[in-house]
Amino acid sequence: MSLDQNLFTLNLVPNTEEPLDVVDLVDPSGTVHYRKRRVHGETYTIEVYDPLSTSLLATASAPHAASKHKTVQLYNPDAVVELKYTGTLSFKWGFKWEEHEFEWRREECYIVRKPDPAVLVAVTKEPSGRLKTSSVQILDYNINRFDIDDRKGLEILILTALLTFQDANEAYHAPRTDDASSAPSSTSNPLSSLLNLGIRREGADSPSSVPVATPAPPVLPPRPPPRTGVERIAELHMLRTLQGEGEANEMEVGDEGDVEDYAQFAQRLLQDEAMLFITVRSASAAEVPKVLRVVEETKRLRHKSGVEEQLHQYVSYDASSTTKGPRRIKLDDPDPKGKSRSKDGYTPPDSLLVHLSKIDMPELRPRAEVKDPGPELGWVPDAATIINITPEPAKGKGMHKEDTKAQKKGHKKVEKEQKRQRASHLPLGSSPS
Repeated sequence: MSLDQNLFTLNLVPNTEEPLDVVDLVDPSGTVHYRKRRVHGETYTIEVYDPLSTSLLATASAPHAASKHKTVQLYNPDAVVELKYTGTLSFKWGFKWEEHEFEWRREECYIVRKPDPAVLVAVTKEPSGRLKTSSVQILDYNINRFDIDDRKGLEILILTALLTFQDANEAYHAPRTDDASSAPSSTSNPLSSLLNLGIRREGADSPSSVPVATPAPPVLPPRPPPRTGVERIAELHMLRTLQGEGEANEMEVGDEGDVEDYAQFAQRLLQDEAMLFITVRSASAAEVPKVLRVVEETKRLRHKSGVEEQLHQYVSYDASSTTKGPRRIKLDDPDPKGKSRSKDGYTPPDSLLVHLSKIDMPELRPRAEVKDPGPELGWVPDAATIINITPEPAKGKGMHKEDTKAQKKGHKKVEKEQKRQRASHLPLGSSPS
């Protein structure tokens, strides 16, 4: 990430006297503001000093440099802060300072304000590839927006955490000791070293030279065993994400792997607070029943872990087709593709996509089908309605004179009967006794 040249910047430079163990944090003018020293021992420990007074400002310790939990001790005044790895598929480290939560995300450090957006408080410059910080900036103008008493202590804590990340990266990529021990040593026997280098012995009585021995090929380390279980599912998910075939919250259920392994990985994704929903999709039509079993097992594991929050479930069929939205399956339509049907006429879907969401997502709800009211819903028009809505026959060339006379005669008879009943104060449709 590019840095603002107008802001205060510290460059991480190896110390000239002890370049392997000491790193200086220097501003562009050459002034050293902080100095970090690596303490050798059975456990991982670093110390951060004030270069002018040589007073100890902070220490960070852990069983190993690559440990996912480190303890940071600040001095004068004393304070202990726990630095924990909180990410699942991404780089995330979190810590607390004066009731505020902070989070390092690769090249940026944020102050977390849920449910409000996070605020950037520090930024670094990383080369492409491995994590190896070259510069860092503390954004004081954002820190001043919050009620923080010890801002100098927060600055030391942010820098100490960043320095541990660089050591963890070097420890992760360092060659293993067993690989170094398995390689043949050429310094153990000086004579063999001379022979391997093809150097001839001179000054011997015989003019003949010592034959040069062919160097033995290095011993290759054993191949690591293939991953199994939920780790294999996580590996497949990571490969799909890196190749651009899916998102980080999208899990594809294939033939490889058990239902329990997929469910455990889905539960691991849902434990991330930043993951509001996940999507479980089938790789082919054969895995559609497997997706349903994975979803049910995921909900069971989530309930078993003590999470009371219920998951919202949204299902879409034939997600691979170009038609947007859920597809309705008609049980009485002909089967154009020749798919296998059950006895009741049901055709299994080609694919299945299930959204498991922590929040309600109305846009994914299925739309209700509106039907016109009719006799099948219990509505029957009365006689008055029929009389009012029945149109009178139009007079035209298509009507016979006999039909017209008969209709007029019928209307006059009805009017006469209505007048007689009104005169006798009888209701319409009744007859005198």
